[in-house]
Order: sequence, then structure tokens, then C-alpha cells
Amino acid sequence: MKNLNDILKELKVTGISGDAERVITGVTADSREVKPGCLFVAVRGTKIDGHGFIGKAVESGAVAVICEQLPEALPGGVTFIAVDDSAAATGLAAAAFYDHPSRRLKLTGVTGTNGKTTIATLLYNMFDGLGYKCGLLSTVCNYVFRTRRDATHTTPDPVNLNALLAEMADQGCEYAFMEVSSHAIDQKRIAGLHFAGGIFTNLTHDHLDYHKTFDNYLAAKKKFFDGLTPEAFSLVNADDRNGSVMVQNCRASKQSFSLRGMADFRCNIVEQGFEGMLLKINGTEVWTHFIGDYNASNL
Repeated sequence: MKNLNDILKELKVTGISGDAERVITGVTADSREVKPGCLFVAVRGTKIDGHGFIGKAVESGAVAVICEQLPEALPGGVTFIAVDDSAAATGLAAAAFYDHPSRRLKLTGVTGTNGKTTIATLLYNMFDGLGYKCGLLSTVCNYVFRTRRDATHTTPDPVNLNALLAEMADQGCEYAFMEVSSHAIDQKRIAGLHFAGGIFTNLTHDHLDYHKTFDNYLAAKKKFFDGLTPEAFSLVNADDRNGSVMVQNCRASKQSFSLRGMADFRCNIVEQGFEGMLLKINGTEVWTHFIGDYNASNL
């Protein structure tokens, strides 16, 4: 449970109607998940506008509502909070409700068209193997330390995302690795998260059914790096010409990796066959059962 005022601290609130001191028992942007005492966030989605479900949420027991447009008739006993961007407000409210779990972990986000799942999973397995408690958020599955949780999206909705990160932090995890999809960036599902670093793999002409143009797709990915803090790191694939675009005006420290040219982390494939590859990464030989140039790049 959380005091509503504490949840609203980092939101850009444009107006409040009702009691801002009330206790909140949960946060959701899905009216079907509202329980008594909940804070409901009305989000304008790509297909459905959550403002149309405010009445249903109140009937189900919501005691506070965040929205961009206040209803004409305000029900008594419910606090209404007006904001300019309720999509971003969902992430910020969820992060506050769960005590900002991404600040209690070292969270690394992996974005790009291909390689996200492999890299995030390799990082999780490597850190786990080295004895660190960590978590994973991926397309295939999520792990809270070593407990598997089924995944439904590449990047979960902000409430479930913060709930999973809170579980990781509460169980003593030091690190978390997550795939960051372009849809999640564009829909502001990662709003309110604090990233220790971001990794860019590559960009191909996928997902244009959603983004419409390659420039829009590129811009969505770049927003992730634009949001990194000066204390964070960025690591980009120098073999993809969009890697340098990602870190233009990025405040984080900048590093690169490459199979083909100059980079901070340079990988050469010494030999490869059906049984695996011998790599040389910055002068150190590494044997792996993975095969293919793309996996050398992932490693």
C-alpha cells in the first residue's frame, strides 16, 4: 500500500480533484484488473482509449484515477488526477508504488531488431554462473533469480514490469537484464525505469507495420539511449551504421563492439565449424559451441 501523494511526486500533474492523501492498494491501466482501493490510469492506446473505462474502474472499486481528460461528471469519493501524458504516468506511478525497484538493481536494457533475446539471456546465465543474483526479462521467459515466470510480451506492461523488478530487488538480486522493444519505448512502457546501461544490436526493416517508416523505427530505438543518464553506459554495434546514430547526443559513456573494424571491443573469428567457434576478443581466446557470425557478434 502507498500514499497517493507519494505516487504522484514525479508525475507532471496539471490538476487534482479530491483527496490526494488517500491510501492506494494497487496500480493498473486495465479496468478488468481493478480491485477496491486501486489507482486506475486511463491510457489512450493504439486501439482502445482507457478513458472510456473510467466508469467501470470506479464501479470496481478504484479510489483514484489518472487521466488526460477529466469526466464531465466526477463521482464522489474518487480522486481524479489530470496529466498531459497518461502513458508515461503509468510507468512513473508503478515505479513509485513498487519503491522504484530499478534503482535498487543494476538494470541493463538490450534493444535492436535481432539478438536481444540471445544477449539478455547470455548475460543472465553468465552473471548467474559467476555467482551473482540476477533477473531476466525476455521474449522467451522471465526469471526472478532462478524462478521462471512465463513471458507474454517482449517488454511487459509498466505495472507488471515494476512488479517483477521489485521481486528481483526484494530477493536480493544485484543485476537485471531485459529486452527493450521498440513498441515498449514508443508506448512508454519503460517510463520511470532507471537503467545502468543500454546495448544496441542492429536495425533491420522489421516492425514497419507498427512504426510505418524506418525513420520512426530508428527514432523509437534512439529514445531509449537519449534517456540514459550520465552515470550509465551505452554499448553499440559498430558494424551497423545505425549504431553511431543511437548515441548521438547520448549522455551515457559510449563504447562499441565490432567483428569488422575498429571498436572498443573487437572480435575475430579464428576458426569455426559445426562444433563451434574459436574467437579472439580483445586478444583473449574464447571457445564457444555457438556458430555463425551473428552469434560471434552477440557474444
